[in-house]
Amino acid sequence: MKQQFTLMADYNAWMNDNLYRLAAGLDEGDRSRDLGAFFGSIEGTLNHILVADIMWMNRFRVHPARYRCLDALEPFPAPKALAETLYSSFAELHRARDTMDRIIIDLIEVSDEQDYAVPLHYRNVKGEPLTRAFGPLLMHLFNHQTHHRGQATTLFYQLGVDVGVTDLLVRIPDQGPATPDR
Repeated sequence: MKQQFTLMADYNAWMNDNLYRLAAGLDEGDRSRDLGAFFGSIEGTLNHILVADIMWMNRFRVHPARYRCLDALEPFPAPKALAETLYSSFAELHRARDTMDRIIIDLIEVSDEQDYAVPLHYRNVKGEPLTRAFGPLLMHLFNHQTHHRGQATTLFYQLGVDVGVTDLLVRIPDQGPATPDR
C-alpha cells in the first residue's frame, strides 16, 4: 500500500499545484462565482478540499505511531463545517494548500505497512464515534480530493479554461521501453 500512497500523495500535490496555478490566473469574480457545484465556486471547492484534509489529518494525529510531521498542523484553523471558509484571501488559501500537501507527503514517507492496519477511533462531523483502519482512511482522503478536483475541473471548463491532463497515469513511473505485442 505504501507505494500506492506515495503515488497518490505525489499526484495530489501535482494536481493541486496545477489547479491553484490556474485559479490564481482567474480574476476574483470568476474564481468565486457560484457555478452550481456542491461548494459553489472554484474557490469554494478548493477550500472544501482543504477543510476536509485538515479534519482528516487531525484525526490521524491519534495514530499510535504519533507522526511528528503532523505537528505542522498546529497553525491551521480547526474547521467545524465542511463548507467553512478558512482564509480571507486566495493567496492565503494557496499557501495553506501547499503546506498541507507537504504534510501529506511527509506522512506517507514516515508511515509504513504495519501502520495502515491500525484502527483509528475518531468522530465524524456529526460527532458520531467511528473506528476504521488507517490505510483505508488514507485511501478515502485521496479519493475525496480526486472527487472534488474533478468537480473543480468542470468549473474551469465552464469558464473556458482548459486544465490539461488530469490523469493519474501521467504520474505513474515508466517501467522501461515498451515491448512489441505478441
